[in-house]
Amino acid sequence: MANKEKTKGDYVKKETMLLVVLITLIVGFLGGIVFSVYKFRTKESVQTAMLPEQTAMDKDVSIDRAVKIFELEQKTSQSPDDVAAWVQLGNLYFDANNYTKAILAYNKSLELNPDNVNVMTDLGVMYRRNGQPPEAIKAFDRAIKIDPKHETARFNKGIVLMHDLNDLDGAIRAWEELVKVNPLAKGPNGRSVKEFLDKLKER
Repeated sequence: MANKEKTKGDYVKKETMLLVVLITLIVGFLGGIVFSVYKFRTKESVQTAMLPEQTAMDKDVSIDRAVKIFELEQKTSQSPDDVAAWVQLGNLYFDANNYTKAILAYNKSLELNPDNVNVMTDLGVMYRRNGQPPEAIKAFDRAIKIDPKHETARFNKGIVLMHDLNDLDGAIRAWEELVKVNPLAKGPNGRSVKEFLDKLKER
């Protein structure tokens, strides 16, 4: 009887210890997310950042994202050849503004599936946000080489050239190529790339 109680006690202790480790990992990760969100919000208005509804929603999203990331980290650790899991993990890091880990996850997925132009384009965005514009250009060029009609890669290339590398002529060429691919191409704000390009040339 004593042995059974001891075994049961040891089992409970092991379960408790595993639970504590899991909670510690999640809390630690949330700390990283909160820090990056705070840095991002310093660029927003104080009024927007102070809205309680927005803060509560962000907290819920962050917790949910942290749990999903933890699960995918476990999955990629156990199945390192799971391309879809690496892409999902990269996307979650992207949304969490964890640039370094997103870059690692996207690169791992591209080692397994080198022709995914959407992943290459997202990788380029992460390189840019991580302060690595030359690497961003390489990622966009790689995507364009595989899919010359990939409009997002072409548009983003122009953005990096103009704003990060101060290469206005290069940006204009990138957007001219985009307009050749699709004369009706629009930027994320819905503005016509051709109209923007024409005004840019007038300056």
